[in-house]
Amino acid sequence: MSDTDTNEDGIEDSAAPLIEHLAELRTRLIRAVMAFIVGIVVAFVVAEPILQFLLEPIEATLRELGDPSPTMQYTSPQEYLFTLFRISMVFGFVLAFPVIGFQLWRFVAPGLYSKEKGAFLPFLIASPLMFLLGASFAHFVVTPLAMAFFLGFADVPSLIADLMRSVTGDLPENVPAAVDDGIRITFFGKVNESLDITLKFIMAFGMCFQLPVLLTLMGKAGLVSAEGLRNVRKYAVVGILLLAALVTPPDIITQMILFVVVYGLYELSIFLVTRVEKTREAKLRAEGLWFEDEEEGEDLEDDEAAK
Repeated sequence: MSDTDTNEDGIEDSAAPLIEHLAELRTRLIRAVMAFIVGIVVAFVVAEPILQFLLEPIEATLRELGDPSPTMQYTSPQEYLFTLFRISMVFGFVLAFPVIGFQLWRFVAPGLYSKEKGAFLPFLIASPLMFLLGASFAHFVVTPLAMAFFLGFADVPSLIADLMRSVTGDLPENVPAAVDDGIRITFFGKVNESLDITLKFIMAFGMCFQLPVLLTLMGKAGLVSAEGLRNVRKYAVVGILLLAALVTPPDIITQMILFVVVYGLYELSIFLVTRVEKTREAKLRAEGLWFEDEEEGEDLEDDEAAK
């Protein structure tokens, strides 16, 4: 921001009128949007390799189930192009996020105290890192398990044929997977639908991995406490179970994985908030303010008991 000075509390005083603040907001938004557009263009150039990467769990599962040449299809002329556009939008935002986050920081930083800047900036850095960690976990662990669960149901005849071949040794290699005269069920995946479930996993786990960042930031702001999080632990368990049932396929394995991961993140959040509270307590003790706060809390408890 222009014409700014820093006072003794560490906050930047600005004499700029409202119109200048709006003009700066406009500038920051334009830069963020331009970065997003550039990210979309760059992502679109490599959208096909990204699509191949996202569909790797399905390809690996189909090969394990005996399909030598896994195939995907699209049923409308524009479907494949729109699929590439979806990939470009998602990964374009990922590429542009450092610029978008920096523009956000540059706009709000002048209005923060120096200690608030020191508290907010680490969370701004940790948030995308935790999202990438959750997205990677979804792609490399959860999606392969989900694909194996779903696609395994259509391969029962092949499993029976393999069992007969291993027991008798008489079944030729070129025998069809079906063991009777029924209709053979074959998977012909649509590109957009297969990509949709993959992106849902990535977004769901990426957002769930934001839980420690969010709760720790709230704890630093004094909005939540470690004791309060422990007291609502049983409600958190129910909420996590409902979340697992909503954002994952209807198989117990994937749901349990999400439950264990998110509950582990909840316990990690309690630990981090506890560390934040201990750091605050140590700072108050060093400044000689802790006992004053403690006495006020005891007086408040006495008043409530008297009532």
